[in-house]
Amino acid sequence: MKSDNDLRRDVERELEWDPSVDAGAIGVAVKNSVVSLSGQVSSYADKVSAERIAKRVAGVAGLANDIEVKYSSERTDTDIAQAAALALQFDTTLPPGQVKVIVERGWLTLEGKVDWYYQKSAAEDAVRHLAGVKGIVNRIAVTPQVIPGEVRKQIEEAFKRSAQVDARQIAVEAQGNKVILRGTVRSWAEKDEAEMAAWAAPGISEVDNRLNITYASG
Repeated sequence: MKSDNDLRRDVERELEWDPSVDAGAIGVAVKNSVVSLSGQVSSYADKVSAERIAKRVAGVAGLANDIEVKYSSERTDTDIAQAAALALQFDTTLPPGQVKVIVERGWLTLEGKVDWYYQKSAAEDAVRHLAGVKGIVNRIAVTPQVIPGEVRKQIEEAFKRSAQVDARQIAVEAQGNKVILRGTVRSWAEKDEAEMAAWAAPGISEVDNRLNITYASG
């Protein structure tokens, strides 16, 4: 198992390696394998990217993203709301008129109902890069029209097809339109991959990811 100092250096190097963020603006601290990110970035998208980069480093058991989004000039909530509404309107993956946005002090809250999880994710992606956005709360509900009876089997087959997921270590439990994942994975990236594979199944409105990360020693 990595020491906290080794893990901190690995996260710092990974941030430096990825050109999508300014690593010099981001501070990294590690305690008991939990990574804390601090500093200031110029957009909410950069904050999300920094978190994504840190999570893919082997040995990370938890993460606190305390990075502050600081814009050179403030944008009014009205301007942000209008831009967000337009971005949602032009996203062809979203059902027309089903997603609403509320803006308060640069924070966006997304509300509404969609049939698929990818639509919930797409709504957040559509507004993430807008100037002035400091954070996003995604409260969109996934309310599928059809709940298939073989959800568990479909997800297990998806795991077997995946090169990034060890299907032998994961148990899938289906409760109506909710799926519970149990077992162990080798990294946070594998845990996320398993969850996304479960979300891809038709009729799923909730995934309870209880997978434990067990890193190999040495």
